[in-house]
Amino acid sequence: MSNWYLQNGKDSDVVISSRVRLARNLIEYNFPNKSLKDESKNVLDKIEEITPSLRYGLKFLKLENIDDITKISLMEKHLISPDFAMNSKPNKAILINDDENICIMVNEEDHLRLQVFSAGLELENLVGLITEIDDKLSELVNYAYSEKYGYLTACPTNVGTAMRVSIMVHLPALTLTGNISKVLRAVNNFGMNIRGIYGEGTESKGDVYQIFNSQSLGLSEKEIMKNVKTITDKIIEQERLARKYLTKKPLELEDRVYRSYGILANARRLTSDECRQLLSDIKLGTDLGIITELDDSKVKKLELYTKPGNLQKYDGSQLNAFDRDIKRCEVIKKILDIQEQEEKLSQSKIG
Repeated sequence: MSNWYLQNGKDSDVVISSRVRLARNLIEYNFPNKSLKDESKNVLDKIEEITPSLRYGLKFLKLENIDDITKISLMEKHLISPDFAMNSKPNKAILINDDENICIMVNEEDHLRLQVFSAGLELENLVGLITEIDDKLSELVNYAYSEKYGYLTACPTNVGTAMRVSIMVHLPALTLTGNISKVLRAVNNFGMNIRGIYGEGTESKGDVYQIFNSQSLGLSEKEIMKNVKTITDKIIEQERLARKYLTKKPLELEDRVYRSYGILANARRLTSDECRQLLSDIKLGTDLGIITELDDSKVKKLELYTKPGNLQKYDGSQLNAFDRDIKRCEVIKKILDIQEQEEKLSQSKIG
């Protein structure tokens, strides 16, 4: 069985993935941004000691023992944050399982950042899973907790349940119809945040956005989950309406997605940004049944293995930016089986 980020889930035509995160700190030590080196080392040692007791197949990996390409690949899967991966602070680690649907960052902004992931819109099971893990951890360490404010965190906006629910969505039709800005404003007015995952601007290359709650104080876990799901359901509805509108001009839509497919399949060099936008069109075309040459599995592989870190992991080599742009096209052809098709066509012509 493939990892969650290569699978489809509920409402996967619009929803790429769901994540639930909890921020937790150990009461005996200062927050990581205030702690001394010895304190962060004590936290690290404590978590390493208790990892076997947590089960779930979790492995304790010190970040200093993970190579840079693997760190980048973990960032691209959204399993670890860029700052956590790239800053030079010592005594950092992750607890991760083979399926990679559980990843706990140690000594990030907080002592512990518990995270669980799933393809598609899947919140109830994720909240249930992370609650189980949190309960086990609470038996093994002493959390910093206030009866008045809830769980204490390094950033005041996370105080309370310290839960962040994030949904990643693909919104190409709302972008093409010019309605994306209105949707972004509406979401922000409802006490939620939405942003492009490839930058903080309203426009997102690749038409991928992240919806998440901006508040956890004064709200229960169920209320946070319900609020995020309600907003996400509305966005799914609006994106599907926009897609229906686009299909009223089928020739324009088919021309767009097949032009993108043609470039992707035949280009000899593609940058990461170019590839991302082409794949947005291709995913839209596949989801609408326009592009029949692809299935969801291949689209998922294309989205993952054309990113710089995972491209290099896939190829098993370290490449500079120029070479990555060339290798990206080779990997695309391999995933699409184009090379095999070209060889068969060549053999049939010879025969």
